[in-house]
Amino acid sequence: MRFLSYDSKFGRFFLKISYACCLNVLWFVCCLPIFTIGASTTALYYTCFKIAKDEGSFISKMFFRSFKQNFKQATVIWLIMLAVGLLLGADALLLYRLHTTTTGPAAVLWTLMLALSFAFMILYVIVLFHIFPLLSIASNTTANMFKNAFLIGTHYLFVTILVLFVHYAMFFLVVNVFTPVIVLGEGLCALISAHILLKILRPMLQDPNQAQPEENAEEEAAGNDAPEYMSLDFTAPVYGKSAGGSDPAGEKKAEEAAGGEAPESGSADFTAPADPVPERRSDPAGEANDP
Repeated sequence: MRFLSYDSKFGRFFLKISYACCLNVLWFVCCLPIFTIGASTTALYYTCFKIAKDEGSFISKMFFRSFKQNFKQATVIWLIMLAVGLLLGADALLLYRLHTTTTGPAAVLWTLMLALSFAFMILYVIVLFHIFPLLSIASNTTANMFKNAFLIGTHYLFVTILVLFVHYAMFFLVVNVFTPVIVLGEGLCALISAHILLKILRPMLQDPNQAQPEENAEEEAAGNDAPEYMSLDFTAPVYGKSAGGSDPAGEKKAEEAAGGEAPESGSADFTAPADPVPERRSDPAGEANDP
């Protein structure tokens, strides 16, 4: 029956559901030491992005390769996010208690402080839900990762709301409707989120690997894993030098010295980056051909 065949839409749908279940188990096990939650989440999203693009099927190999490569930076980011989250949570709890136990002008002050604390918590959640998916597909400094996650989350606010809704819906189903659905848990949430995020991140992704078939063929013939090249860089147009290392201010001065009229620079649009410098990412080309 064509409907039940492996290549049918029905078959591919349930294959991805099985992937989500396996990824949920891998993610949960790798999160158990607590400090590895960042690396585990990064590896989860990396694998989900590959599944969303129908690239590769050996999910455990992709997961652990990304886990190993991004472990250091993901752990640093996670520890920073954990510390900031604990600080914001303790601050909100303290302000809430002061708000409920005081009256008069002091109560108004604590109410304003509590509202400000909640505003910071919203920004924190926006960054939290974007920084690890971003880290899984892009190479950048830790500081720029935070900046880019904030810019993406606030610029594409509707997408951020969709991702938050996906996670809330899963939480609601597990707690109030059907608890066994927890076997899909974060694996399914990440897979759905990857399909959503890919629509806004795909234009920012560059894969020079497709333009270098001869080089990859030579590496494969030599017995080496052909690496994937991916880059995401929209920070450069916003914060300074372009990805190619050019300095816009220097170019403007050079044109003025040569008697030419320097073009007037407008506001930066990080959705249309300069030519990014490709970075090596972990995923052998052979993964796509694994049975």
